[in-house]
Amino acid sequence: MTGILIIDKPENWTSFDVIAKLRGVLGVQKIGHTGTLDPMATGVLPVFVSREATRLISNYEGADKEYIAGLRLGVTTDTLDTTGRVLYTSPGEVTRERLEDTLSGFRGEISQIPPMYSAVKIGGERLYKLARRGAEAIRPPRQITVFAAEILDEPNEAPRAEWTLRFCVSKGTYIRALCADIGAALGVGGAMCSLRRTRVGEFTLADALTMDEALALAESGELSGRLRAAV
Repeated sequence: MTGILIIDKPENWTSFDVIAKLRGVLGVQKIGHTGTLDPMATGVLPVFVSREATRLISNYEGADKEYIAGLRLGVTTDTLDTTGRVLYTSPGEVTRERLEDTLSGFRGEISQIPPMYSAVKIGGERLYKLARRGAEAIRPPRQITVFAAEILDEPNEAPRAEWTLRFCVSKGTYIRALCADIGAALGVGGAMCSLRRTRVGEFTLADALTMDEALALAESGELSGRLRAAV
């Protein structure tokens, strides 16, 4: 069995939970993925099955990605999402026009500082491990590209504190950091309250299996038919 399996990662599962479960049911030791998703996030997770397939992961790592994110204004946290410790709250209601004006500054090539709660390595250690010890590290900004940033909510003149946004971004972009930076630019603070990855390169949710579907197909011996060729 070799190829790429597109999984719709469940909420509260880590990407590593998905890999471990599939490794167990498939009996294949060498399984990998591209692009870790936070536990609160759901959506497209390409899983590479077999040693031959995992050798080709680098061919897919530069793919752009699309997300649907919930932005909650008026709150900041240590993790930049609503699972973290609240650091600051304020009235967060803004108008659609004001949010749209602010989003215009986040399109194109921009600099982004990786979150402390991330897998980025500084001095040979993962940032999230430093963060859990209460340490703060200097993180050099990275250049990323935001190809699209748009509001998905229905037009409404009333100010509001929660918004649904669509982002299409380059490799290495943290949507949590985008949400926090947008909130900071608005002057009210912001945190990501939900996240769904809808596309990784050519792979979309239409290609994806839920974990329940994947496990049922594995049990019936039909999962191999859903593997895509890795090239």
